Amino acid sequence: MSYFRNTPNALYRFGNNEKSILFQDISRYADTIDAIKDDVTAYTKYTILENMRPDQVSFELYGNPQYYWTFFLMNDNIREQGWPLSQTELLTQCQRDFPGTVLVTSTNLVQDLFTGTGVLRDKILSGVTLIGQTSGVIAEVDHIHYDLGLIVVKGTKSFLAGEFVYLSTDINVGFTASSVVAEYLSTHHWEDANGNYVDLIGDDGIVDITGGALNTEITNYDNYIRVNDSLKEIKVLKRGIVGQVSDAIKTAINS
Repeated sequence: MSYFRNTPNALYRFGNNEKSILFQDISRYADTIDAIKDDVTAYTKYTILENMRPDQVSFELYGNPQYYWTFFLMNDNIREQGWPLSQTELLTQCQRDFPGTVLVTSTNLVQDLFTGTGVLRDKILSGVTLIGQTSGVIAEVDHIHYDLGLIVVKGTKSFLAGEFVYLSTDINVGFTASSVVAEYLSTHHWEDANGNYVDLIGDDGIVDITGGALNTEITNYDNYIRVNDSLKEIKVLKRGIVGQVSDAIKTAINS
């Protein structure tokens, strides 16, 4: 990033047993942009288009690709979360972050309603092995979302919707998998018409996996799309002052 090319070097030691080396002085900071980033006379809004890189946006706005670093200083969200991904990149990232298979169940995970004995919540835990009674599929539980009725197992597994899934150590302890879905397409949350999160757990402790007739399911992928889209609306310095601001920052850093 060209912003850091103007930062003086200092001796740093990365690790207790490492020798000190010259590295850019990360303690240097210029608050020039902080002073104007909320000044509506200094910036305008810009929507990042699909597949546009920071340097391309800089060239489009300023005729110079080297001002791309100003976008990250002007916008806390992209500085913290990164530049928005393309749809292809976003899908790949979501599948990488959510690689498992989800078994959806309305079975009460707090009180075992199938056998009337034992407590599923104490037995269906991370690390245990499950077996599909009909499919014969074997999988290890990764984690559980009790509030959504989701049991996440590791890897891509072809359990069957509607089959009974039981503990490998006890065929009498298990649940019915109402549906089976790839983790990246599974429920992140449900929300009402106003966008508020909905609690699906009823007074009886059973999760309403239908989400309710008036509510909307937001999947993990849906949520990634929302977050990614929110990164596309950014503040950019106006063309007439970007050079002045850049020079002021360089002066401040080197003073």
